[in-house]
Amino acid sequence: MSNNTGNTILALLTGTAVGVGLGLLYAPQSGEKTRKQLKDEADHLKDNLSKKYDETSSSLSDYAKSARKNIEERLEKTFSNASSKADDMLTSLESELSELKKKNSELQKELKSSKK
Repeated sequence: MSNNTGNTILALLTGTAVGVGLGLLYAPQSGEKTRKQLKDEADHLKDNLSKKYDETSSSLSDYAKSARKNIEERLEKTFSNASSKADDMLTSLESELSELKKKNSELQKELKSSKK
């Protein structure tokens, strides 16, 4: 995206410079008129560059917002999945703990009854 913009700006600058140079070489006009023409071309180039800068800045801002939203959505999904898996693991561990407590109680009863 920015590479295309850079190439466009470079082409614009090169074309303007070549055009102005050729215009100066072949234009039989007074120095004052040539200076005015150069100033007008410079102003035009400045306006074009400013416009391209604003477009690029807006485009980059939109891209950054989109990327941020995408990252936030992915993080939310990841955290949600991790939380769900953690809940599943806790449930499983609680179930296993309950089973172990039952077995321990049964073993304790067997031990007491075998001592009698």
